[in-house]
Amino acid sequence: MPPLQRWVCVAPMMDWTDRHCRYFLRLISRHALLYTEMLTTAAVLRGDRQRLLEFHPAERPLAIQLGGSEPADLARCAEIAEAWGYDEVNLNVGCPSERVQDGRFGACLMAEPELVADCVRAMVEAVSIPVTVKTRIGIDQRDSYEDLVRFVATVAEAGCKVWIIHARKAWLRGLSPRENRTIPPLRYEMVRRLKEDFPGLEVILNGGIATLGEAEEHLVWCDGVMIGRAVYHNPYLLAEVDRLFYGDTAAVPTRTQIVERFIPYVREELRKGTHLHAMTRHVLGLFHGVPGGRNWRRRLSEGATRLGATADLLREAAECGGLGPASFQ
Repeated sequence: MPPLQRWVCVAPMMDWTDRHCRYFLRLISRHALLYTEMLTTAAVLRGDRQRLLEFHPAERPLAIQLGGSEPADLARCAEIAEAWGYDEVNLNVGCPSERVQDGRFGACLMAEPELVADCVRAMVEAVSIPVTVKTRIGIDQRDSYEDLVRFVATVAEAGCKVWIIHARKAWLRGLSPRENRTIPPLRYEMVRRLKEDFPGLEVILNGGIATLGEAEEHLVWCDGVMIGRAVYHNPYLLAEVDRLFYGDTAAVPTRTQIVERFIPYVREELRKGTHLHAMTRHVLGLFHGVPGGRNWRRRLSEGATRLGATADLLREAAECGGLGPASFQ
């Protein structure tokens, strides 16, 4: 497989970027790099791997994000991920939740650069796919540029050449994960300076990017951007990504075409026993900002949990909102 092109990535988001969400997003963009939710090493090593790791081949290119701090466990999980067909292994060094901290992974690892380096080294030695790190610009009082440089330099020496950096610090106590996504100020200038000082590293900017126009502005100096909640709440934001950033001249799918293409997947998953709501909850934002979008969301939300609901609900919801043709192919 050719080297991954990370010009636009969709962030790993707990409870959101599951396999149904990723399949749906892939119908909108063929090239954006998608990430799984964070999976802990304990879950991968001792849990139901089929349920945790299964993905549709159409989701690729696809990266798996791991949470952990034991080098041997991470190395084994990386091997499993590579064998499963993932294209990248990403280590979470950015999540500030107390539950994650209690497991000694996530953002708290920024205080232990040598341990993170050991983890990265073990994974790099175990697999041939890229091993990357997603981190913050700092934690608590360790938030100076010099602190960030020491962390990055130490871990880069162990073999991490690709960095996804959320341009906010994280407070490990006193702020919830939600508050940590908005209250600490964005400091893009720190990430830009890091790219200037480490030109050999691939730096992907994360945090606060809400439009493709903003993405274009950042891509003047960084190697890629990662967008999270803006894409989840308005997935059609991805519709122009392939043309703008990847040079793909294929026709941009309409929203109703995306609904049509999603229906066969939903039917197949229903046959396997997947609940309809598990899939439709990810498409509520497809008609964001479009007249009739509210009716689309309401019809899906109300109908997906009803006994006997089928994939045809997607067609009905679009027609109810006046969003699609009277009949779908």
